Amino acid sequence: MPLVTDATGNDLTYLIIGLAMEVHNEIGPGFKEEVYEKALAFKIKKKSVEVERQYQVNVEYEGEQVASFDLDLFVAKQVVVEVKAFKRPLSNREVTQTINYLKTTGAPVGLLFNFGRSRLEFRRLFPGRATKLTQRATDDRDIKE
Repeated sequence: MPLVTDATGNDLTYLIIGLAMEVHNEIGPGFKEEVYEKALAFKIKKKSVEVERQYQVNVEYEGEQVASFDLDLFVAKQVVVEVKAFKRPLSNREVTQTINYLKTTGAPVGLLFNFGRSRLEFRRLFPGRATKLTQRATDDRDIKE
């Protein structure tokens, strides 16, 4: 039982972090992001938790679509997971990117992982204040791998 309950109201993020550590320990650094993304999705599915890879989100502003992006992983439609494989440490740029993903999806928590270093780097992130941008996730394209 975790000492602190996260924004999802349960220990889902703790499970995902533990699985990411397993992936990093088993595979090690040096691969492309896609390898870690697929391996982590596989581990999450083995725990019977819903996970969607490359979940498409459209960003609208004043009724006009202004952007579209794919989340690396969207776990139980509650946790945005962003996967990186940098040799360098995570920067504010990746943190900001993940927080923007949280704002547009309305997800309560995000996890940012960097598998590219000798030790797994991760951050648990929460959305900032509301934005005038809205999102429309394309549920007809649910990708469950």
